[in-house]
Amino acid sequence: MLLEKLNWRYATKKMDPSKAVPEDKVERIVEAARLAPTSSGLQPFEVFVVTNPEVRAKIREIAWNQAQVTDGSHLLVFAAWDNYTEDRINEMFDLVNEERQFTNEGWENYRKMLLSTYPARDAQVNFEHAARQAYIAFGMSIAQAAFEGVDATPMEGFDPAKLDEILGLREKGLRSVTILPLGYRQAEGDWLVNLKKVRRAREKFVTEVK
Repeated sequence: MLLEKLNWRYATKKMDPSKAVPEDKVERIVEAARLAPTSSGLQPFEVFVVTNPEVRAKIREIAWNQAQVTDGSHLLVFAAWDNYTEDRINEMFDLVNEERQFTNEGWENYRKMLLSTYPARDAQVNFEHAARQAYIAFGMSIAQAAFEGVDATPMEGFDPAKLDEILGLREKGLRSVTILPLGYRQAEGDWLVNLKKVRRAREKFVTEVK
């Protein structure tokens, strides 16, 4: 049950560098991100799976020296489009038409609406919108990792500009948003492992509007 897995997971502080996450589990965690819902179905982000030790060592240096970046076996980097362009929008709409083997007047009108509004907006506004879509996928990967029994530590604590430089993201029209080390918890040395999960009570979190 997903809720049981979400109660099991926590932001692992110490990962066992001797234990690697099997590739089939990593693939399913990444696939959860690929299948995530996004605004207008544009999928305005990409996921980088970083296993190269030297690259991860460089990332650790600009991520407050958080050991999970290198002690985990895989590092997922979620990078959003730096802007919405006509080419990017058309590519996704064309892909839908190709996969579904037909065109739809309503769908094409929707394409025209996006083309007339998104590219004209400020690039920072568009990046922030794309970043919010990346966060949806980020959450899906975290949940899938828990389902797989894989520890994952969500991180915003890094220098985005320097990470962009390390991975050459700006040249690809991308900007880093968040990172997710994957691995297996090492209880010894992890101050958080046995502490109770704390969340606000439902009555202080949920408002019923009837």
